[in-house]
Amino acid sequence: MSKNNNFILSVLNVLSWIIFIGLCVEAGALIFNFVFTLFKPIATNNIYKGLNLSDLFENHFPHYIGLMSLVIVISLLKAYLFYLVVNIFMKLNLVKPFSSEIAKLIEKISYEALAIGIVSAVAHHYTKRLIHSGYEVNQIEEYWNDIAAFLMMAAILFVISQIFRKGIELQNENDLTV
Repeated sequence: MSKNNNFILSVLNVLSWIIFIGLCVEAGALIFNFVFTLFKPIATNNIYKGLNLSDLFENHFPHYIGLMSLVIVISLLKAYLFYLVVNIFMKLNLVKPFSSEIAKLIEKISYEALAIGIVSAVAHHYTKRLIHSGYEVNQIEEYWNDIAAFLMMAAILFVISQIFRKGIELQNENDLTV
């Protein structure tokens, strides 16, 4: 493998770690702020990055709990997805790239992306219903505005995981014939 490819893989590894840490911080901040707002409702004016759900908190508390739960679940799922990506870089062996561990990780990532897409779609429809009922929750859409991207990523990664499984079979056959 060329030095250029090794450099690109190293950069991608570092970027994956940075994104993973950032998503963990975001998930932790959302969880902390959610719990904090339960004791200090004034904090609902700025839950995280300017998110204001004070109207929902004051007028319909169960919807506030539901919406914040969806935001937290999506944030945790995204962090876990990048945890799996980081694991791929840790277990990647370029001498024998087709390993069952990598195939399983890619398949897990595809399922995780599918879960993010589905939960995001549910959250999007729930938000639309709240907006239709007169609640001002437009700001929260940024937490699940990439539904189609995650669903498409899930499909592509699932296909790649199946290709990896076939690659493992071919690699094992090649090892047996040599």
